[in-house]
Amino acid sequence: MCGIVGYVGTEPAGPIVYGGLENLDYRGYDSAGVALVDQELTVAKQAGEVSELRVPEVANATCGIGHTRWSTHGPPTDANAHPHTSQNGSVAVVHNGIIENYESLKGELLKEGFDFSSDTDTEVIPHLLEQELNDGHDLLSAVDRVVDRLEGSYAIAAVRAGSDRIVATRHESPLVIGHGDDAAFVASDVTAFLEHTRDVTYLEDGDVVSLEAAHATVYHDGDRVDREIETVEWDADAAEKGGYEHYMRKEIHEQPTALRQTLSGRIDLDRGDVDLDLSFPQGYLESLEEIQLVACGTSYYASQYAATLLEEFADVRATVEIASEYEFDGGRDPWRTLVIAVTQSGETADTLGAIRRAAGAGARTLAVTNTLGSTVTRETNDTLFIRAGPEIGVAATKTFASQVTTLALLAVAVGRGRGSLSTADARDVLENVRGLPGAVQQVLDDEARVTEVANECLGSDAFFFVGRRFGYPVALEGALKLKEISYDHAEGFAAGELKHGPLALVTEKTPVLAVLTAGADGSETVNNLAEAQTRGAPAIGVVSDGAETGSLDCALEVPRVGVFEPLVANVYFQLFAYHVANLKDRSIDKPRNLAKSVTVE
Repeated sequence: MCGIVGYVGTEPAGPIVYGGLENLDYRGYDSAGVALVDQELTVAKQAGEVSELRVPEVANATCGIGHTRWSTHGPPTDANAHPHTSQNGSVAVVHNGIIENYESLKGELLKEGFDFSSDTDTEVIPHLLEQELNDGHDLLSAVDRVVDRLEGSYAIAAVRAGSDRIVATRHESPLVIGHGDDAAFVASDVTAFLEHTRDVTYLEDGDVVSLEAAHATVYHDGDRVDREIETVEWDADAAEKGGYEHYMRKEIHEQPTALRQTLSGRIDLDRGDVDLDLSFPQGYLESLEEIQLVACGTSYYASQYAATLLEEFADVRATVEIASEYEFDGGRDPWRTLVIAVTQSGETADTLGAIRRAAGAGARTLAVTNTLGSTVTRETNDTLFIRAGPEIGVAATKTFASQVTTLALLAVAVGRGRGSLSTADARDVLENVRGLPGAVQQVLDDEARVTEVANECLGSDAFFFVGRRFGYPVALEGALKLKEISYDHAEGFAAGELKHGPLALVTEKTPVLAVLTAGADGSETVNNLAEAQTRGAPAIGVVSDGAETGSLDCALEVPRVGVFEPLVANVYFQLFAYHVANLKDRSIDKPRNLAKSVTVE
């Protein structure tokens, strides 16, 4: 949830570390701080956003670490901000994750005379490091010894006064190394240092890395190991706003490009098949009895959409479970059950926990993610990348579209492998999939209309989103987007459920936004919508191009792409949420209490 950045090289560290924090502020923004290394440590930290942090000028400091925080232990205060320092002030530490046994460690340290100035679990780490350093260990050995005492999830970077060196380690929390000319970087995400280098190494759980100018050395279980250096395909410009007021709006408009990337090189229309470069064992697909998708938030709704596609195209039972609630039980045969983890970041703690439980039971696992080198890619049997490119806004937009599209391709691949989807039917599906980028662009071209609708709805008390079949998960996702960034009350319902309770809440100040397209049983949903209209509710419907609009107060059209029309309809809901929030002057890219990558359970 928080962001770490570190630099060691030949240039003044302050501006570079601060620039990294600016690039990472989507990961956490309750407080921020830096520690710059010279013969002494210079620490500056405070509650508030990165833009409020004033980094001191320390000309001789060519090594430093920084942190932007999303609070878990203790409120966002100056004292709770990172970095945290040892009692003698010689060590500074930044930390993501949760130290589960910090209370017992803190109790031991208090007995030994250490003082604590924060409410955080992190503060035990620099004190433990001070103990090890006092016993004669160097910083690398000290970090190695301290992490043996920690329980929980963590990414840690530590520096010591008088030493141009950063030592970092990870366990169930992401860290990536950047290799520059006469410089080395460490960060939670490559966006922190992408303007400096695109050559990166993704650390694995248990790795400890020593960074000095011009090189980084990785150790595992005390032995030096070689980790692959990869080149990030997208550049720093892809993570900038590009003239848009907010990252979210930019990313909504990037969806046609993201979808083209998702589809590139994967569709063979002549054969009615797809190439996803997956390595299922011989006969595995034919033997499948169930596919389970585990996910959280937006990825969960994308999985709900995909589960219906899998059942239709692949003729296999498909279920979706919230990752935090998942257990592999119910008499399932592990060999005949494929468990798919859907996670944009590849670091979502609840989803990682679910996939570990599935793997522990003996099930085959597959990751569907956006992030090369993320933890989930190393803990599953196969990985399928959605290729959406960097997404900075906390509220997921283009990744939802790319997740559903990638999972649709997987449904075709499984259906073809099982013999349940004919060549002709597969071609029809893939023709519609290929039409998605253009269909989304047509919706984006209608944005001015959405702005007008959003303006008309500003005085509303609540918003209901409804849909059937593929329209139902889109209704849930539409409501999630609106509540995330506008802070308005919004709920998504299966359209048929309106009359089973929610209708009691409907007034003339409760707009109902409905998916009425192909793939969403629109004719039946119209009847449910009428029930709300008779209570005075404004009715906003997304319909198939050329369809009858009936008594709708507002009709928004999507091009005809079959069962993927609800996915295109979702773009209208994204734009609606964005413009409602923007008209209310909300913090769109960094909504309160939320963070992009949820790396704690």
